[in-house]
Amino acid sequence: MKKVRRKIGKYEVGRTVGEGTFAKVKYARNTETGESVAIKIMSKSTILEHRMVEQIKREISIMKIVRHPNIVRLHEVLASQTKIFIILEFVMGGELYDKIVQRGKLSENESRRYFQQLIDAVAHCHSKGVYHRDLKPENLLLDAFGNLKVSDFGLSALTKQGNGLLHTTCGTPNYVAPEVLSNLGYDGAAADVWSCGVILFVLMAGYLPFEEPNLQALFKRINAAEYACPFWFSAGAKTFLYKMLDPNPKTRIRIEEIRKDPWFIKSYVPVKLRKDEEVNLDDVRAVFDNIEDKYVAERSENSEGSPLTMNAFEMITLSQGLNLSTLFDRRQDYIKRQTRFVSRKPAKVIIASVEAVAESMHLKVHRRNYKMRLEGTSVNNAGQFAVVLEVFEVAPSLFMVDVRKASGDTLEYHKFYKILCEKLADIIWRPAESMPNSGLLRQMTC
Repeated sequence: MKKVRRKIGKYEVGRTVGEGTFAKVKYARNTETGESVAIKIMSKSTILEHRMVEQIKREISIMKIVRHPNIVRLHEVLASQTKIFIILEFVMGGELYDKIVQRGKLSENESRRYFQQLIDAVAHCHSKGVYHRDLKPENLLLDAFGNLKVSDFGLSALTKQGNGLLHTTCGTPNYVAPEVLSNLGYDGAAADVWSCGVILFVLMAGYLPFEEPNLQALFKRINAAEYACPFWFSAGAKTFLYKMLDPNPKTRIRIEEIRKDPWFIKSYVPVKLRKDEEVNLDDVRAVFDNIEDKYVAERSENSEGSPLTMNAFEMITLSQGLNLSTLFDRRQDYIKRQTRFVSRKPAKVIIASVEAVAESMHLKVHRRNYKMRLEGTSVNNAGQFAVVLEVFEVAPSLFMVDVRKASGDTLEYHKFYKILCEKLADIIWRPAESMPNSGLLRQMTC
């Protein structure tokens, strides 16, 4: 049966690249321009059921307001009768977190470059009255040229400049400023600076400055700013971090002072901003003012009986450019949040093998055609651990299994993926070990 690719308006939709509790993110291509985009898909019924209309409307509006080279760009918002589609810039370099996992820590110069781009983006947000409130390496993406892009404005706040304190306690515990925990109100700009300081420490050290087995002990350390810099930090870096990780928000260094600090300004090239674009929120209002209306045609793919075929555009973006080696990279020392392996076994055999392994790991299996969700409880019983797997046909009799974390701890996912690969060793194909006449496939291996 011929497979029809799914289309949403002018966008041809491909694989899922991310999945959460309330949304799914898919790779797509603008059929008019050929541009790669990411589409965040949310169900209208889920949004209404959880009373999230205003929160999502705010997040989308904020992303339109804070247009900057170091912030993921929001192109437009569309809606069908049942779903909302947020069209975003497709950032193919992965998370900065992945780079830290791969390398352990980054050099001071490389850390400084990413930090400079982060501060440029955060300063731009603050100039628009926007405070991110959930800055962490997992929310910092890298484009194909290694430039940093801030993402995920789901917890951000939009206030009138100089309009008092924020009161919502939010963010990721290890990165949150001490005053946010006090419930007495806080300055969003100062709280973002603290989070940036924690990020800089993680980049250069490869581990968190504040980490404890329980939240009470963690918050105590954060409130006292109890941390120690490793020996390889330069004196300038230590002094700079001390100014950012100041538990008193009133004396903590501010963005304008950060940009003048001797450690920061080394090799600093300020980002060139385009002339301020007029922000048009008409599409946001159209989608949310009457959430039941239909605005865009949506056609689903028909993939019954066989896996979805991955086209050339998807393969190129998946491999982060024209170097296809990353498609077949299965190094055990570097496991990203989204991972993949290749098999020459029939798709049904792959699915059956994964099901068997999942059951042996005491994971609950939900399957629909050639896509599976594996669910279990986190090791520390802190919540649900979930993984999504999907099988794609990349060539005749050659299948790629895309594996990604849906919920749970990222390090726990790393351990899960290692065990999964070990148990599936008999179906995972290593191109260098077979098809000796295929020079291209040999080039795809590490």
